[in-house]
Amino acid sequence: MTHPPAYTPPWLLKNGLAMTLHTALWVKRHWQQLTREPQPTYRSHIFYGANGVPLHAWIAQPPGAIATIIGTYGITGCLDNQWLLQILGRKAIARGMAVILFDWRAHGKSGELSPTLTSDGLYEGQDFVHIADQAKAMGFPSPFWFTGFSLGGQLALWGGHAAQDLSAYAHLQPEDVGGVAVICPNLDSNRSLTYLMQAPLGRYVERSITQELTRLAWKLHHLHPQAIDPAAIQRARSIRGFDQELVIPALGFATVEDYYEASNPLPLLPHLSHPTLILYAADDPLFAPSIMADLQQACRGNPAITLWLTRYGGHIGYLSSKACQDLWGDRDPWWAWNRLLDWCAAHPKTVARSAELVSDRHESSVQ
Repeated sequence: MTHPPAYTPPWLLKNGLAMTLHTALWVKRHWQQLTREPQPTYRSHIFYGANGVPLHAWIAQPPGAIATIIGTYGITGCLDNQWLLQILGRKAIARGMAVILFDWRAHGKSGELSPTLTSDGLYEGQDFVHIADQAKAMGFPSPFWFTGFSLGGQLALWGGHAAQDLSAYAHLQPEDVGGVAVICPNLDSNRSLTYLMQAPLGRYVERSITQELTRLAWKLHHLHPQAIDPAAIQRARSIRGFDQELVIPALGFATVEDYYEASNPLPLLPHLSHPTLILYAADDPLFAPSIMADLQQACRGNPAITLWLTRYGGHIGYLSSKACQDLWGDRDPWWAWNRLLDWCAAHPKTVARSAELVSDRHESSVQ
């Protein structure tokens, strides 16, 4: 665990709730004006995750790529509308990294391909590793970095856990896995959902997410009518209700609380062996504040984990002030993505890959 790098938001956003609302309501409409890098030319590809579940992805590989970023988004959405993930893709390509962004289980075009529902990391962690394994066979360069934010960060942490045993994979070797880098990951659903429901704004956020999950469930029902029970959708009137009615029956859990406890990534952290960056804001209004002490304790003593616990940032906001941008030499306000990619690019595994490419080009020019 290390001290976090210097981060300061604009003065009016030194409040986690203000940062989160500003990002969700204003920045999401203007993000392209704040982003210098152009949209890459992606092509669609289908990977196959744990138990053969098809997963739709956007892929791009610039010449001489130095690493591969594999990422997904949070609790709802799809690749077409997840602008935060699209910013990551633009920035990673601009830094000479290959990119694989994917719709996780039941989301976007992956939901069109399969009725398999979510498991909050229990199988999605393996999905990350399966994607890396197949990508390596396609010629994507190692090291592979697993990334995500919010619930997607939880899934990526499970990916780091799954990557500790590669015996079931045909192509990946331990040295191929760079590690995990996540922003504001969900770490304890039981605590955070309880916390969220204690305030009016939290209840509003929960209702909004529930509405999105309900729309997702009805879409899956229309696509796969035999797999999704419409009566269960009608009974699911909350996030917990969605998981109770639609998710846990297939996974074999008796209660939602048991399911959340099993998919909680906090207990994984002391045992992760691949390099892992966790960027977490102390003023995140969506997660229970009591989680922070447990996060620090879970990371303490594990040299593989770099924890940057910042005072400000909100929930995946991390917009930087002009002074902060000048300090870091950033061209834009996307402080968290800039630091995450700095960390991945500076890691010895990525540096070694860059040096190898330089050596290969030198040998080719000599010949």
